[in-house]
Amino acid sequence: MTNSVERAIDAARADGRGAFIGYLPAGFPDTATSIEAAVAMAENGVDIIELGPPYSDPVMDGPVIQEATNEALVAGFRTADLFTVVREITARTSVPVLVMTYWNLVVQYGVDRYARDLAAAGGAGLITPDITPDSGADWVEASERHDLVRVFLAAPTSSDDRIELIARSSTGFVYTVSTMGITGERAELDAAARTVVGRLREHGASRACVGIGITTAEHIASVVDYADGAIVGTALVRALREGGVVGLVAKTRELAAGTRGS
Repeated sequence: MTNSVERAIDAARADGRGAFIGYLPAGFPDTATSIEAAVAMAENGVDIIELGPPYSDPVMDGPVIQEATNEALVAGFRTADLFTVVREITARTSVPVLVMTYWNLVVQYGVDRYARDLAAAGGAGLITPDITPDSGADWVEASERHDLVRVFLAAPTSSDDRIELIARSSTGFVYTVSTMGITGERAELDAAARTVVGRLREHGASRACVGIGITTAEHIASVVDYADGAIVGTALVRALREGGVVGLVAKTRELAAGTRGS
């Protein structure tokens, strides 16, 4: 049986396009605006919402996202606030909401408690960039208890054994890292992403979406020619920071135009 994330990807595919996954930090520039921004993305072309809880040591994030999440932290945003944000978003849209979180936040809150509260808020599941399936047994068990999606990351450096484990353990999709390094905008995408997606397919992954460095509609068009979806973060966060929700809507529509491929 498919979950809400898989159904969103499949629905995009049935419509002749790739899925568009849009990332925003929870609580930026403030809690109320972050809710409005996420709903606005859903209403203007995003198929899956990805929310990032603020974290004090965001090792994978580039400067634009780091600045935004730090602003939310300074304003007092805490993990418990995340579930309120998710609940408010899911009350207003049927677009699935995934949380991309560093694992320490989950451990501090309590793995089962985090899973329980996320499910109760209507969240679809977690993207966990800094744990692997073999080091995340507690999360795998909790996700199954609470019917949550597990999205693990695959990188160009992942071994074949690791690729197979990730493909077997992920539900929803596999987050395919386009290039080694932190998030941010890049002029050109690393062609290694195409190879990683091919390797994932060989090991049984039915859905793979590509993230890190995707900035333009042209990038998205290139990615969805071989992957099931494209993940955009920094470009959307920048649009929200510089133009508010109105600017974010314009950027979302602009990027969504690339989902039909090249």
